[in-house]
Amino acid sequence: MPLLDHLAELRTRLIRAVIAVVIGFALAYAFADPLFAALTEPLREAARGKVLLIGTGIGEAFFTKLKVALIAGLFIASPVVFLEIWKFIAPGLYESERRLAVPFVLCSTLFFVAGGYFCWAVVFRIGYAFFLAQYASIGVTPTLRISEYLAFSAKLLLAFGITFEMPTFAFFLTRLGLIDHRLMIRQLRYAVLVVFVIAVALTPPDMVSPFLLAIPLLALYGVSIAVAYLFRIRPETSPVPAEVPPAN
Repeated sequence: MPLLDHLAELRTRLIRAVIAVVIGFALAYAFADPLFAALTEPLREAARGKVLLIGTGIGEAFFTKLKVALIAGLFIASPVVFLEIWKFIAPGLYESERRLAVPFVLCSTLFFVAGGYFCWAVVFRIGYAFFLAQYASIGVTPTLRISEYLAFSAKLLLAFGITFEMPTFAFFLTRLGLIDHRLMIRQLRYAVLVVFVIAVALTPPDMVSPFLLAIPLLALYGVSIAVAYLFRIRPETSPVPAEVPPAN
C-alpha cells in the first residue's frame, strides 16, 4: 500500500486499541479499591506495618484510582491490542503465517500478563524488602507518597510485561531476516552476561535474588531461540527440471 494508506491503517488500529483500553479501564475502575490494595500488598508485606503511605493533594486518591484502573485496563485489553498489532503487520506476511493470528494473540497476551505477574509476585517483594531495609539501617521510618509509589510500580510492571515478550520479538525479527537461531546461539554468552547484569541491577545484593530474575529471562531467551528456529526463513528450492528425451 502507499504510505498514506499505511498511515490510515495504523490510525484505525490505534483507535481500536485505544477503545479497548478505555473499555478495560471502565471495567477495572469498578474494582479500583481492591486493585490498589493488591498493588500495595507487596510493600505492606515487606514493611510489616513500618511504612506509611500518604497523599499530599486533595485529589491524589482519586487520580491514584484512575491510574490503577488504567494500568489494569491495559492488561485487560492486551488481547485486543495484540490482535490489532497483528492485523497491521499481517499483510506483510506469507499466507501460511497469517493463520497464526490466534496463537500470536494468545502467546503475546500470556507472556505480557506473566511478566506483570512475575514482577508483582517476585520482584516487588524482593525489591521492596531491600529498599525498606535501607531505611531501617539508618533508623528512619519511611513515609511514601502514593503517587510516587504507583509511578514506580507501574513502570516496573510494564517493563517486565514488555520484557517477557522476548519470544514475540524473536518471531518478527526472524521473519524480517535480522536475526536467526544460529546468531542467537552464538551470542548466548553475551546474552547471559546482559541478563545477569540486569538482574543484579534490579535486585538486592545477595546470592539468591539475582537468580530469581535471571532464570526466567534466560528461559525466555531459550524459548526465543526455539521460535527463531521454527520460523526461520527457509531458502526456496528450485524444482529439478525433468529430463527431456532426445529427439529422434
